[in-house]
Parts: sequence; C-alpha cells; structure tokens
Amino acid sequence: MEDVEQELVDDNDQLNQQEEHSDELNVELESVKQEKEELYQRLLRLQAEYDNFRKRTQKEKEADRKYRSQSLVTELLPVVDSFDRALTAEIKDDAAASFVDGMKMVYRQLTEALQKEGVEAIKTEGEPFDPHLHQAVMQVEDDNYDSNVVVEELQKGYTLKDRVIRPAMVKVNQ
Repeated sequence: MEDVEQELVDDNDQLNQQEEHSDELNVELESVKQEKEELYQRLLRLQAEYDNFRKRTQKEKEADRKYRSQSLVTELLPVVDSFDRALTAEIKDDAAASFVDGMKMVYRQLTEALQKEGVEAIKTEGEPFDPHLHQAVMQVEDDNYDSNVVVEELQKGYTLKDRVIRPAMVKVNQ
C-alpha cells in the first residue's frame, strides 16, 4: 500500500509540475501573441506610410510634369506685354506697316506656343471680380455695370493649366 501511496504522490507531483510548466507555456504563448500583434500593427503602419509616400511622390512628379514650363512662361509674360503695347502704336507709313505685320506674325507664333503649353489669358471685362484671378487696383462707379464686376483690364493675367501665373490687374465697379 505504501508503494501505491508513494506512486500517487509521485504522480501528483508530476501532475503539479506539468501544470506549472503548462502555465509557464501559456504565459509565454500570450507574450508571443502580444509581440506578434505589435509587429503586425507596426507592419500595417509601415505599409500605410509607404503607400502615402508613394502617392505623394507620384503627385509631385505629376505636378512637375504639368507645370514644368511655369518658370519659362513667367519669364515670357513681360515679352508678351511688350508686344501688346508695341502693336497698339499708331502706324503712319507703309514701311512701318509691313514691319508691324511681321511683328504681328511673331507675336501670334509666341502666343500660340504659349497656348500649346496650357497658358491662357484670364477673362476680365464684364466678369464678376474673383480675388483668385483678379487684382483690383482701382474701384470706380459705373451705372453700366453691376456691383463687383470688372470694368476694365489694366494688365492681362494668365493661367497655366489650372494655376494662376499672374493675376489680371483690373478696375472694379463698386
């Protein structure tokens, strides 16, 4: 009987040791699960950051392609303004008239090249005043126009695609 009791005690000790070992394994398993979840969440954040970075750089590349000619256009606008002023001068003799005709051809080629790049003049006279497109330098009272309508263009404004390169300088009706 003593042998049986001893065996029972030994089995009981063994069972207790197995339970303790099982508890340790469960704690370790929970720790590994928690670490796995933290790593998974970190992976998801890194993937999201990478996707955002990729999208942002793609948008920047598209904007660079879309507006690549902006600096050149900005430099050419004063030339276009000078052409506009020169072509409004009064012509008195035939030699000057043929010279002006040649200048008109050059001006037309220049404006067509700018249009191909997406440059457009901003509409002004008779249009409602838009502070994003127009720069009001004067206000007048004119009964022929509604309030807050552009009465006269003092300097042309231009857009490149959908971006304002230079706002139009205008007179606005009060």
